[in-house]
Amino acid sequence: MTLKEKYNSEVVPALKEEMGIKNSFAVPKMNKAVVNIGLGDKAKNDSYIENAQKTIEAITGQRPILTKARKSIAGFKIREGMVVGMRVTLRGDRMYAFIDKLINVTMPRIRDFRGLSPKMVDRQGNLSVGFRENLAFPEVNPDAVDTTHGLQVTINTSAETKEEGLLLFRKLGFPFQK
Repeated sequence: MTLKEKYNSEVVPALKEEMGIKNSFAVPKMNKAVVNIGLGDKAKNDSYIENAQKTIEAITGQRPILTKARKSIAGFKIREGMVVGMRVTLRGDRMYAFIDKLINVTMPRIRDFRGLSPKMVDRQGNLSVGFRENLAFPEVNPDAVDTTHGLQVTINTSAETKEEGLLLFRKLGFPFQK
């Protein structure tokens, strides 16, 4: 059973009953997942940018959008228009497939993983998870990687409060700490 099928058959009825909602369309749902890599001090290294681009493309199945600096900051040695990061926005079936893989494959592979903190869900019910290294993802071959880099996954929901968002993520099977 895919995550989308689980959401429609199990999560929606459970949330309707628990939250006292009559209309299925009023139940919180996931809108999009954004995978982001900040290049930091390695933004001048072309091979690092190319490596990060290939990694995010392998993980998500989409080409990333390069994010550029809006203004120059001398203290960080950043010039206007310089590539400082990259991101991919996933929606629909690709989002559900990615999140399913994130819950069932990637998170169990993280070293010393004890569950997600409920503090990772913000006041609007969105979840942000940071990864220190990209090796937890099964698409990344540890032997072929020259340098590891971190990335961030943000899941945007239609939930209106932190409690609604937490409830949605718990029903979907996200491993939260007790």
